[in-house]
Order: sequence, then structure tokens, then C-alpha cells
Amino acid sequence: MNYLDLLEQVRAHVSGLFLSSTDKRLIYHNLEHTAQVVDAATRIAGFYRLSDQDFFIVSTAAWFHDTGYLTAVTGHEALGAERAREFLAGKDVPEDVQQAVSGCIMATMMPQKPANLNEQIVCDADLFHLGDQNFRERNKLMRKESEAFLGKEISKDDWKVKTIALLEAHQYHTSYAKEQQGPGEQSNLEELKTRLAAVKQEVLPVAEKLEVEPEKHKQKKKNQESRPDKGIETMFRITAGNQQRLSDMADNKAHIMISTNSIILSVVLSLLLRKLEDNPHLIIPTLILLIICVVTMVFSILATRPSLPHGTFSIQDIRDKKANLLFFGNFYRMPLPDYEAGMEQMMEDRDFLYGSLIRDLYSQGVVLGRKYQLLRIAYSVFMFGIIASVLAFMIAIAIVTL
Repeated sequence: MNYLDLLEQVRAHVSGLFLSSTDKRLIYHNLEHTAQVVDAATRIAGFYRLSDQDFFIVSTAAWFHDTGYLTAVTGHEALGAERAREFLAGKDVPEDVQQAVSGCIMATMMPQKPANLNEQIVCDADLFHLGDQNFRERNKLMRKESEAFLGKEISKDDWKVKTIALLEAHQYHTSYAKEQQGPGEQSNLEELKTRLAAVKQEVLPVAEKLEVEPEKHKQKKKNQESRPDKGIETMFRITAGNQQRLSDMADNKAHIMISTNSIILSVVLSLLLRKLEDNPHLIIPTLILLIICVVTMVFSILATRPSLPHGTFSIQDIRDKKANLLFFGNFYRMPLPDYEAGMEQMMEDRDFLYGSLIRDLYSQGVVLGRKYQLLRIAYSVFMFGIIASVLAFMIAIAIVTL
């Protein structure tokens, strides 16, 4: 099953559901929040290097997890799970995958009780924003949405109390989320407690009461936004993970082709060749089949055949920032001191480091392009060749019969 194509259909379907919704009360649980959850789920799944099927399960659950809000607030998890099952059933997705997606969505019900890694990833992705720098803005949207559904205003102090209770009771499930978001969540909790205590003591500045950021906080936030290192690193990590997953898929497809054609060749050589003396009319169809199998195997093997560069770099390459020290093929023949010196210089130079990451991603893309090009040829030869072989056998038998 082509999970990448199916996941794109999931994205388009869920996006269409939210875009066609006319419920103006969905201020927080909307397409923007869903996309953020999907992005967080992708980051965590990339860290754990999930299989194609598990990655599909986690991503699909992230897309569908809040679609229940389009129908009702109460029991929205069950409604979202049902929407996902209906969609996946229409795409002939196996029942066990449907159940896994449904389980991930139901696991987000508070209090969260995930039973496996996939469910833990979806749960952490759903509340990933609790440790983000934009938590305060997201929390305001959540309050406004709650007011819209309740039809009455909720005081800011009451909302702070509820939010503090949520943050105190919540804990991330995956080690990745604990490390990446745990400190931020604790910081957001302390900030809420400080603001709530200041309000009670009536010493909170007027600017804070009006929810206007002080100049110092504005400047700090501006400085943080001017250094998007975390976002850049996340982009590199997700892209590298996706390319690795595509490379694994290409290798699996090549292995399937090699195994299938090996079986066909074994059968032809062991059984059919012995009977050609008595059935000369089958010689041409048999030769066609043999040639097709051999050509298909050759292109499949070429797709998985490793290639090694020269394995060295020069001091000038380091000075010009052209050496990619992140790929073993560029340094496996170099002495350890030279490699250490090059790595130390790269780590101290931000432009050199990001340039190396970019070159590494580009190199992976070039290799992927070659793999899939060879695989496409192999699959095309196999598909049209099998058709030609069958037709050749049918024509040969028909001629003899007539």
C-alpha cells in the first residue's frame, strides 16, 4: 500500500472538512491547530524513525483527531475516530490500521492514557503547544473558543486557575517531548502562577492587566524570533527523516523486484527449459520471459548498489566551506586528527554548519532521484514484459493448436 499517496489524500480530505465548516466558534480547534499537531507528530515520529505504516497511523490520527469538533464538542474524540474509520474503510485500508488510528485518536481524551508509542506520540503532539513560546497566544484562543461554545464570558483569573491545573496535571509521554517541551511547559506554568499571584495582590502592572506585553518582554520575544535556530534544525531533521524513509521504501521495492524475478527465473530454468525440446514453439516466449526477468533484476540491483566517493577532503575544502563532513563517503580515508579539526571548525561556523546540512540533504535527494528513476524503469520493464510474455505464450499455443 502506498502510504505516502494515501496520506496526501488524508490531508486534502481533512483540510476540505475544516475549510467547508461554517461554525465560527472554532477559534482554536481549527485547521491551523490541526496542522500544528500534524507538524509536531511528524517531528516526534521522525525522531523515533517509525516504519511507513506507523508513520501513516500517527499522521492520519493527527489529521483526524479534532474533526469531531465539526459535529459536537462532547465526545469529539469518538466522532473524530469514526470519521477516520469511515474514510480509511473507503480507501480499503486494512482493519488493523483503522483500529490503530482510532486508538490514537481516542488516546487524546483527557486524562490521556496512551497504550503504545504511536498513541503517546499523538497525545504529546496534541498538547505540544503547552511547552511552546506561543503558548500564551494559543491559550487566549482556547479561552475565546470556550466562551463561544458556552455563550458566556470566562474571567481571565478563572481561566488561569484552570490552565494552571491542566499544566500541573499534565506530563509528556515520549522522551523526545519531555526533553524538547518539558522545560518550556514548566516555564509557562511558573509564568501563569506569577501573574495569578500578582493579580491577587493587586500589584500587576496596568500593561499586564490589559494583556499588553511590557517593552522588555517584547524585545526578548523579538530577539528570539530573529534567531529561528530551533525551527531550522527541525526543518533539517524532518527533511532528513523523510528522505531516509523514502530511501528505505526504495530499497524495499527493489528487494521485492529482485525476489520476484529470482523465483520466476528459478521456475523457468528448472521446469520450462527441460520441455523446450518437445515444445519448440515455446522457445521465443521463454526467451522473452528470461530477458525481462534479467533486465528487471539488473535495474533493481543498480538501484540498491552502493557507491563510494573518494573519501578524502583537503584543507582548502575546509577553508572554502565546501567539504561535507556529515557523509562518511567524504572522510572515511582521512586521518582522525584531520577529521576532528574539520568538524571543530564546522561546529564553530554557523554558515559552514548549515551549508554542510544543505549539501547533505541535496546529496541524499540526488541519490533518491537516481534510485527511483532506476526503480521506475525496472517496474515498467517488468509490467510490460510480463504482459508481452503472456501474450507470446498465448500466441505460440494458439498457433500450435490451429
